[in-house]
Amino acid sequence: MASSLQMVGNVALLNHPDKTAFLSSRRISAADVLKCYEWAEKVRDSDCCVISGFQSPLEKDVLKFLLRGKVPIILVLARSLWKTVPEELRPAVGASRLLIVSPVAAARASAATAVARNRWILDNCSSLVLGSLNPSGRLASLVAAFPQERVVLL
Repeated sequence: MASSLQMVGNVALLNHPDKTAFLSSRRISAADVLKCYEWAEKVRDSDCCVISGFQSPLEKDVLKFLLRGKVPIILVLARSLWKTVPEELRPAVGASRLLIVSPVAAARASAATAVARNRWILDNCSSLVLGSLNPSGRLASLVAAFPQERVVLL
């Protein structure tokens, strides 16, 4: 899989000093979903920058919370950039608080490009917040290599 970084939006967000990644395994309890929503409500007006793929249904919900605030956001795709920015993201791009990044050259997302995306996210963040973590899932092996003192499991 070829790597070719494509970006649209505020590229300066890559230099933000406090980039917090938000990732979650797909399977998550209702109680943990609520914890994720509470976290998103708490950080949506903070000065940190949230970086994520915002791919799973939970992550998409978290993105909706974040878009209602002022927190800078880096959305990392597991595929090439869209031809046009989705309408719900345009106000944040226009306000210079959103960067959309594609670290992979692929027409469609796949399990392999999702791993590459998550690895890129972890390589470009200062801390990691996990909504949930399946110990036998692909995400667990990536998280195991991340400095554990910088990981928070909600």
